[in-house]
Amino acid sequence: MSRDAAGAETPDKTAGEAIMLPEDAEHRLGETVRLLRQRAGFSIQELARRTGLSTGMISQLERGLASPSIRSLRLLSVALGVPISYFFEPHAPDPSSQYIVRRNDRRLLRLTASGVLKESLTPAQGGALEIYELTLNPGASSGADFVQHVGEKAVYVLAGRLRIWLDHEPHVLAAGDSVCFPSTVPHMFDNPEQEVARAIWVTTLHSGPPAREG
Repeated sequence: MSRDAAGAETPDKTAGEAIMLPEDAEHRLGETVRLLRQRAGFSIQELARRTGLSTGMISQLERGLASPSIRSLRLLSVALGVPISYFFEPHAPDPSSQYIVRRNDRRLLRLTASGVLKESLTPAQGGALEIYELTLNPGASSGADFVQHVGEKAVYVLAGRLRIWLDHEPHVLAAGDSVCFPSTVPHMFDNPEQEVARAIWVTTLHSGPPAREG
């Protein structure tokens, strides 16, 4: 994964920049998962059962030895009863308004193995919607498996190309293209090109039964 960019969170980020990932990102994320699991009273084995992930994967994730896919985090968020934005790096909000997110105050989620950076565009207190700006390195993906859950999703591509798979059928979206679909449709996405892709991603907060593979 390229690390020669100035960093995805800078205000003058361009479409050609790859995301930069700090060395402690996996450790911070793993600690968050461990604390949430303990708060819920789950063993690693119980969390594995509820998510369908292996006990080894969860153990490595909690110790900062593995980086999850977006799909894995979605499964964890449902099992642990928190929105996926809970896993984002903390950031001090703009004290002038509880409703506004300044560009330099975005909370970040960096997934090293997946090559994905998610920047939250919604306030930390949450609401009915989760809105992100996604930056995907060449070859980046949401994970190797399809996911589906209750809710709706919409995507608008800002730069590059994004391939989204809906009910096992691939669709390539270019800059300016958009898609909206029920989250119950099995889906996954990746960046099949050799340039960085950026997109706005909107999803309703999950409710109802846990996510499951398609």
